[in-house]
Amino acid sequence: MINLMIPAQDAVAEATSATGEMNDMLTAGADAAADTVTNAASAAADTVSVGFWELFAGGGWLMWVLVALAGVMVFIFVERFVAMRKATQIDDNFMDRIRDYIWEGKIGSAIDLCRRTDSPVARMIEKGIERIGRPMSDIQTSIENVANLEVAKLEKGLPTLATISGGAPMIGFLGTVVGMVQVFISMSANSTGGVNIGDLSSGMYVAMVTTVGGLIVGIPAYFAHNYLVARIEKLVFQMEATSIAFMDILNQPVQK
Repeated sequence: MINLMIPAQDAVAEATSATGEMNDMLTAGADAAADTVTNAASAAADTVSVGFWELFAGGGWLMWVLVALAGVMVFIFVERFVAMRKATQIDDNFMDRIRDYIWEGKIGSAIDLCRRTDSPVARMIEKGIERIGRPMSDIQTSIENVANLEVAKLEKGLPTLATISGGAPMIGFLGTVVGMVQVFISMSANSTGGVNIGDLSSGMYVAMVTTVGGLIVGIPAYFAHNYLVARIEKLVFQMEATSIAFMDILNQPVQK
């Protein structure tokens, strides 16, 4: 019995050793495969990476349209921002000085102050001062007319900005449609019935790049338009408050 058990134990030991060697070989093979996949992924990432100009050129001629719209957007926003900032800069004591000049009868000095101030509010008050002596309704109407003209001047360019905010994404969507058309044309032109990945990727490339470009232009234009509209509304409120203060000055009796 003893002699029979010893060979059996040796066989078990040899089987266990063989199993361990097989496991080691499988583990080494798995590690080598993982390293191969990682290296391949890294190589693919290095191959796929493209520069900005290559990405821009891949969008086709629609990208140049978006660049032109972006330039117009920046110009309008900067020009309107500077104009509105200048329009809102007015001396806090402006109306107090106008009141003193009117009560002292120095109409010429009040008009000269308005002209030197050079702002929508000052031009509105200047027109009201020039109408002193006429009925109050005429003065109020002249002030409102000047205010409407000044607001219209400040709103110059805002319709274009609103058009860009809505039109740029639509142009990007047009590029998406053009890219998809290219994909289907390439598929239909393939007589073998197969699908060429290169043709598909080029069409999808145009579709995605133009979409991103349209959103990059449209989103800032949307926020810029709303910001400028808010600034104009704030200035209109200031003009209305100044108009009411001026009419109150005319309705108050002169203090001696």
